[in-house]
Amino acid sequence: MSALALSVLLSFVSAVAYAGGAIVQEQVALSSSGAQQYAPLRRPAWWAAVALNGLGALLHVVALAYGPLSLVQPLGALTIVFALPMAALFVGRKAGATAWRGALMATVGLAGLLALVGASGVRSLDGPQRVAAAVVTAAAVVTLMVAARAVHRHPAVRSILLATAAGVAFGMSSVFTKTVAVDWTGGVSAADLPSLAVIGVLATAGMLLSQASYRGAGLAAPLATLTVVNPVVAAAVGITMFGETFRYGTTGTALALSCGVVAAGGLILLTTERLAREQRDAGGAAPVLVDAASAPVPAPTAELLLAELKVPDDVTLPEDVPMPDDITVPLPDDDITVPAVVPAADAGPEALDPAAVPVMPYAPFYGGPYVPLPATGRHLARS
Repeated sequence: MSALALSVLLSFVSAVAYAGGAIVQEQVALSSSGAQQYAPLRRPAWWAAVALNGLGALLHVVALAYGPLSLVQPLGALTIVFALPMAALFVGRKAGATAWRGALMATVGLAGLLALVGASGVRSLDGPQRVAAAVVTAAAVVTLMVAARAVHRHPAVRSILLATAAGVAFGMSSVFTKTVAVDWTGGVSAADLPSLAVIGVLATAGMLLSQASYRGAGLAAPLATLTVVNPVVAAAVGITMFGETFRYGTTGTALALSCGVVAAGGLILLTTERLAREQRDAGGAAPVLVDAASAPVPAPTAELLLAELKVPDDVTLPEDVPMPDDITVPLPDDDITVPAVVPAADAGPEALDPAAVPVMPYAPFYGGPYVPLPATGRHLARS
């Protein structure tokens, strides 16, 4: 088996492992509350999800060592594609027509990209290139953060800028991961410690920036931006700095870019459809009308009315004024209906607080750590 075929196979298995870990994490989160909602250490299923995510990360790193960055990183987006049939098969979650169209577009685009990537020698970055890449990345991330702070009054624009910065950080983290992975094929070296430090800094920055991008602007736009920017940055660096090429020269490059656009459109459809479904499911508690006439409504008495009456200090009321006891306030003859929110029939007394359940969409886990997102509803398991 060639190195290119091995890297593609490892990327497929990595995406399946990531998708399985995401589904298990979501199911564990739906049944956890309180202090255990993020790290339920006593749940075997949570440890299974951790193992699946660890396996996916390990396979992704090995794939980067044997395959071109411009191919391995985009193939990581198959995590979202594989999550659809796996969720339908194992947890009974059906996807809408928009999600399947997005999955088809992403699959076709990635298949075209796979067919056009040419075999290239495995190479790493030298010292000056690593320094240049780190400096340019830091400058780009800081510039986007400053721009986001400058437009803080426009939450949507701020969210997109922060998500772009997170995508750049995650993508460049994969670039340095490939560099270290290639170096380690010839043996572990202490010279790679600075690169490992850069990977840690970029991964942490990407996690924090992605979490900040969700604040005040919803989830769909920043998550779609992050999903697209991450592989685009990694592929661009792979072509420019690692000498990776496409078949058929200029024509092949143009076709590869077209395939990348199709795949990016599919990923955006997948992301927005998933989050739109979660927002709809958040409204699982339907308002119903309750007849107020069926319940006794005590009429306000004179004492209650006078208790709410504020009398100035310089005014005195005579003490010998008779106060009738049968004063009532008439109610209208028509039925009074009051809108009330009634939980679903299957929600028992032990139902979870919606604010305690983190939503876990199938974000691009490849290239960065998993980040739980804010909660939007109690009935996510029905999506």
